[in-house]
Amino acid sequence: MKIYKTEAELMKDVVNGSLVIEDSITLKFNMTIRINITAWDITAWDITARNINAGDINAWDITAWDITAGDITARNINAGDINAWDINAWNILYYAFCCVYNSILCLSIKAKREKHQKPICLDGKLKLKKASE
Repeated sequence: MKIYKTEAELMKDVVNGSLVIEDSITLKFNMTIRINITAWDITAWDITARNINAGDINAWDITAWDITAGDITARNINAGDINAWDINAWNILYYAFCCVYNSILCLSIKAKREKHQKPICLDGKLKLKKASE
């Protein structure tokens, strides 16, 4: 387990613009840096962010219970609860309920559970895009 108390400590482990994590880490500061993150297993209970805009997040397994963010742009998302204004993703697989304040833009969206609610976009709409978008 590695604990980063400052952004400067974290930046010492960034090589060629990437932070490669091979162990558990704890961040004890607000992170507002632009780097690529490569990880195999990410387990988190509470993540709060205003905007997540990443060039590359390469992760094999992301298990999260609560993610609260203004905007999320990603390829594939598999999580318990995501509270977001807009979601722009490749494929969304949700358990039983998917709701956003504004819009969802994705290649596909599907519920894991047979009994489920169709996705809800309160002030926007659900739009399925082509792989080239």
